[in-house]
Amino acid sequence: MTHIIFYEKPGCGGNARQRAALTAAGHTLEQRNLLTAHWTEDSLLSFLKPLPVADWFNRAAPRVKSGEVQPDALDAAAAITLLLQEPLLIRRPLMQRSDNGTRHVGFETAAVDAWIGLGTNPASPRTLEGCASPTEHCAAPT
Repeated sequence: MTHIIFYEKPGCGGNARQRAALTAAGHTLEQRNLLTAHWTEDSLLSFLKPLPVADWFNRAAPRVKSGEVQPDALDAAAAITLLLQEPLLIRRPLMQRSDNGTRHVGFETAAVDAWIGLGTNPASPRTLEGCASPTEHCAAPT
């Protein structure tokens, strides 16, 4: 299958489920820490630019959930500045195929299946994006 560079938040249960789905489909992963990666505007935009600005954000991040950060109200310049300052706000996972360099953001199951192949079945969840449980918080790891 395919080798994927997988940017995640260490300890995130949602990312663990996503990794499990990818490896069950036969893919190999190179896990990287989304929070400590050395992002530049260009490197981050290489993942995010095809999406609407509001879709660049992790909707489960505490500052987004509280309303302090309102992704729908930000333009691209303000959004990328904020994401570079606070990577916890970046929608995850960020994934890159090592064979052709194509990139993907988030884990909506059908979209990931079309991009990389998951071997999903009709009973599979529509999305594996977001927190694994309602009690999980997306705070920065301590």
